[in-house]
Amino acid sequence: MNLIFVYGTLKHGGHNHHFMVGQTFLSSGHTLPGYTLFDLGGYPGLVAHPDDTEGVSGEVWSVDDACLAGLDVLEGTAEGLYGRAAVPLLAPFDGKRVEAYFYLMSVRDRARVGETWSS
Repeated sequence: MNLIFVYGTLKHGGHNHHFMVGQTFLSSGHTLPGYTLFDLGGYPGLVAHPDDTEGVSGEVWSVDDACLAGLDVLEGTAEGLYGRAAVPLLAPFDGKRVEAYFYLMSVRDRARVGETWSS
């Protein structure tokens, strides 16, 4: 099983939440400070942001390999839109390997959302 931190349209109530069907919701989660969300036009992008003091809120899920492969396609990892990498979370997930999708393109001229994306 793979632990994945979702922060946008994959969360409960999000328009892409159906991709999480059959997977296991573990708990709400929150990154350490140093990460923020940008509005990419209907969905958010998570980026490392050294000036951030709040971090990002989301959900932690345990997903199987087939789901993870589907999420990689959805997030455009092969096209270089997002990359999946470990993200440090606060307790109870501190010290555990949890991955998130980081936006890899420029966020210049994009609105900074902050810590929470409202679907």
